[in-house]
Amino acid sequence: MNEEPVSTSGAAQSPSSLTTVAPAWHTIVVVLIMLTISALSYYSQGLAPVRGARGHIANYIAAIVMEWVVFGFIWFGLRLRKQHLRVLLGERWGGGKAIFRDILIAIAFLIIANLVLSAIGHLLKAAPPAAVKNLLPHGKREIVVYFLLTITAGICEETIFRGYFQRQFSAWFKSVTAGVVLQGIIFGASHGYQGAKFMFIIFVYGVMFGILAFWRRSLRPGMFSHFMQDFGAGLIGGHYLK
Repeated sequence: MNEEPVSTSGAAQSPSSLTTVAPAWHTIVVVLIMLTISALSYYSQGLAPVRGARGHIANYIAAIVMEWVVFGFIWFGLRLRKQHLRVLLGERWGGGKAIFRDILIAIAFLIIANLVLSAIGHLLKAAPPAAVKNLLPHGKREIVVYFLLTITAGICEETIFRGYFQRQFSAWFKSVTAGVVLQGIIFGASHGYQGAKFMFIIFVYGVMFGILAFWRRSLRPGMFSHFMQDFGAGLIGGHYLK
């Protein structure tokens, strides 16, 4: 994975060309923020570690705000090094054909990933925890806000993990493989409310997203796939649990 030379301005690069895009202290702070949110969400058993938030909509909104705050802090870290977001997002963002191609890639990735994750879930005998079931949307208003939440997750989480963390760790260790694996570990660890078994499954999912980002040199296919997975799972799960 770490042998292919690519453009120095894309989302994925060869180890020799990778440079950090934010100070080390900034990355450490982001890691601590994500792990703290995860730990608090484990104890509150919700997307957002806000015990005072009542109802799905309040929980969704709290999670949306937190993700954009972290996204903003990452943007701040980039500005400290006079970098732009496109250094994380990649350059393949123009043209209708490119967008359509990335949507098809996202769908194919989603099918393959779900087959792999379903097999792992079966081996681990992992069932969706109650915390996940309790957060599924019901009714039109909840679905609308959940839709905004899943768009936020697709944009922010792919930027945070496959963009920022993967870039930073790859540069630190001079290895794209290390970057992909380490961001996957933090991605899994950031979902504390889902329990240990699903955190491992999410770690594998994160590694697969990292490989996709490196291959495509862009976060766009991952953003599409992330959104489709979360929104589709929410609609289907919420429908069957009515």
